[in-house]
Amino acid sequence: MVDRDERLLVAVAVLASFVAFLDGSVVNLALPAISAELGGGLLTQQWVVDGYLLTLGALILVAGAISDTFGRLTVLRAGLILFGLASLLCAAAPTGVVLIAARCLQGVGAAFLVPSSLAMLNARFTGSAQSRAIGVWTAWTGTAFVIGPLLGGVLVETLGWRWVFAVNLLPLAVTLALSGRVADVPARRGGGIDGGGALLTVVGLSATVFAMIEQQRLGWTHPVILAALVVGPAALVAFAWWERRAAHPMLPPAIFAARNFTVGNLATVFLYAGVSLGLLLVALFLQEVGRLSPVAAGLATLPVPVLSFLLAARFGELAGRHGPRRFMAVGPLIAAAGFGWMAVTPGSVWLQTVPGLVLFGLGLSVTVSPLTAAVLAAVDPAQSGIGSAINNAVARVSGLIAIAFAALIVGGAMSSAGFRHAAVVTALLLAVAGLVSAVGIRDDTASLPVDSSAALAACHDRDGPPPAAARTG
Repeated sequence: MVDRDERLLVAVAVLASFVAFLDGSVVNLALPAISAELGGGLLTQQWVVDGYLLTLGALILVAGAISDTFGRLTVLRAGLILFGLASLLCAAAPTGVVLIAARCLQGVGAAFLVPSSLAMLNARFTGSAQSRAIGVWTAWTGTAFVIGPLLGGVLVETLGWRWVFAVNLLPLAVTLALSGRVADVPARRGGGIDGGGALLTVVGLSATVFAMIEQQRLGWTHPVILAALVVGPAALVAFAWWERRAAHPMLPPAIFAARNFTVGNLATVFLYAGVSLGLLLVALFLQEVGRLSPVAAGLATLPVPVLSFLLAARFGELAGRHGPRRFMAVGPLIAAAGFGWMAVTPGSVWLQTVPGLVLFGLGLSVTVSPLTAAVLAAVDPAQSGIGSAINNAVARVSGLIAIAFAALIVGGAMSSAGFRHAAVVTALLLAVAGLVSAVGIRDDTASLPVDSSAALAACHDRDGPPPAAARTG
């Protein structure tokens, strides 16, 4: 039975992450209006989007470690304040340069929101209650990805592009007020922050993500891109070496001894590559080939968030009772069938996409909550901040890489034939995620680290109350 304090905790976690995820997509339909007022052309448009993604992707691991060290709610509140100030600066930005800088600050704030919110849920709940809480979190935050373009289109057409950012202030203020009524999750990591590891991971992820973003404009052979492709992976290799020798590593190598954690992140690579690529190409296809307006295109994608909202929590709860393997195996295959439908079905753009999006939304609803719960249940709750951050970083970087190859996959420009080819590629990526889960995920406790007593207790104690240490908030 979930009490009032636990419902309040879930509400804070959901609201904090919802705003962070929403801002990753809501701005897209505002870009032409931003460019018309502030100038800068395509370069400004790209970096309004990419500045946010770059700082978020680069800092999320560091933020997860800080969350585990100083307390999840403390870090989350700091992220809310920074995100709110950055949103206000975005809304009032007088130039494109100021707007891009403010978007980078938003990404920093978002990096502190997402792992902290998931870590709070992992620390408070166990067993089926934990899976259901993560399911509720997934239902709402997953919805943010898809309703973002629709909301952005409505705001730009009615109030102007600045309201795309100003609209954040109300939910952020509500979340900050509610967080004051929730007890903080005490810090349980010792030894402070791993400065060397933090520097290497920021450099490694920043350079790699920068190369993936800017290669679309500069090309793979540009000296800046080549340098980033050398520096980024080299820093990540050095990071792996450093973490094995650091006294208090930010990313303990032992965390990957958990089978479900490692396999779950491998499945995440293929799942979110398919999700990111598929949703982007559907949005482009509906507008550039189907000639739908931005609002109509957003309406066509509504089956995905509606199904996620209605079903994600239920499948999270079922995975908590029966284990995540069957859901993580079957869900991506259902989602893949949706893109298979879009690849082979002739006729109107509505007939080609909407039934496929229903299947895709159903498959995603079956998959995401069990996947997130499996990854977090496989790590010690004291490390759930960094565990969540790793999974989020994997999802975002794999999505960026998939999108970087979008033009190559569709053949340079969006067309009916190019979309069908891309739908096949997306279906294959999703199917691989299902196969990886079917082969590698375990429903028993064998996949947990032998020294992870808290995670092991959480796995056994599916129906009883969480341990006192995990219920402190």
